Amino acid sequence: MTLSRSGDGQSGSARAHFVLVPMMAQGHTIPMTDMARLLAEHGAQVSFITTPVNAARLEGFAADVKAAGLAVQLVELHFPSVEFGLPDGCENLDMIQSKNLFLNFMKACAALHEPLMAYLREQQHSPPSCIISDMAHWWTGDIARELGIPRLTFSGFCGFSSLVRYIIFHNNVLEHVTDDNELITIPGFPTPLELTKAKLPGGTLCVPGMEQIREKMFEEELRCDGEITNSFKELETLYIESYEQITRKKVWTIGPMCLCHRNSNRTAARGNKASMDEAQCLQWLDSRKPGSVIFVSFGSLACTTPQQLVELGLGLEASKKPFVWVIKAGAKLPEVEEWLADGFEERVRDRGLIIRGWAPQVMILWHQAVGGFVTHCGWC
Repeated sequence: MTLSRSGDGQSGSARAHFVLVPMMAQGHTIPMTDMARLLAEHGAQVSFITTPVNAARLEGFAADVKAAGLAVQLVELHFPSVEFGLPDGCENLDMIQSKNLFLNFMKACAALHEPLMAYLREQQHSPPSCIISDMAHWWTGDIARELGIPRLTFSGFCGFSSLVRYIIFHNNVLEHVTDDNELITIPGFPTPLELTKAKLPGGTLCVPGMEQIREKMFEEELRCDGEITNSFKELETLYIESYEQITRKKVWTIGPMCLCHRNSNRTAARGNKASMDEAQCLQWLDSRKPGSVIFVSFGSLACTTPQQLVELGLGLEASKKPFVWVIKAGAKLPEVEEWLADGFEERVRDRGLIIRGWAPQVMILWHQAVGGFVTHCGWC
């Protein structure tokens, strides 16, 4: 069973119908909401595939596109969390409490194949024209072929990262590397590049049990009709062109897609509900000199230890600079909270703003007071 929340845009068989299937993680989903808006603003119809828990997080987006009269539907599919050994309602990667459940989560995602196919077959008045899905959703390739339509993969990575990842995977670069600190030469890279295994992104290193799923992802990456990336070619022309050459796939660089909100008041409402009042945050930023504030945020999935958080806090204190520091909700460990309360917050209260949980990141980054961004990767 599906539940659709519709925009008020006009429908028609001549209109291109894009089916967007994001990965259930905030850093993957939010850029695809921007993509949905951009496609609809250019006259396309969009089915945005999600699940009940994630749809609740997207209520602001759904209301926004409806008010704008855009042809965007949020299509809710039942997510089989319990059926695959996950806690009831665990429908987003930021809800997984153990890395051991990551494989369960990916299998539950793949089980959306049948309900998604059933929904798309129902759309006889406006059949799908193209599927755009996160690269992790390898199973959408089967749906696209069965329906006879193209499938484009979406990558939230920059071209540099995508190229490194592709070369490492498809050349088995890590196969015989046993020392995490051994320098590894990346073969076929357009510029000399050496990395260590310890410094590679976590997604590059295969989680135990994920080998088969990873192989399917690679296989479908080779079979897809192209890739959309949240970057822009002028920033990394060499790496984008090299990636196109090595994969023999067209890459559409349409980012950073968050710029579609630059002249609107929608920036504060992206993603989860902010953990502090946006007006309070703006008032604090307004009181600072232009370019003086350091913004620190490592996203909803990055794992940091209490020791790392303490060191980061001490570094911010030693910098003598004003800062906004976002500590995700899952990181509120007793020892960290105890350390924050044991003098740190008092010492930095005149120049430090600590946000526990979700922050209005784009709104903060666009403020003239912010002069530096300390983060893990990616766009905002």
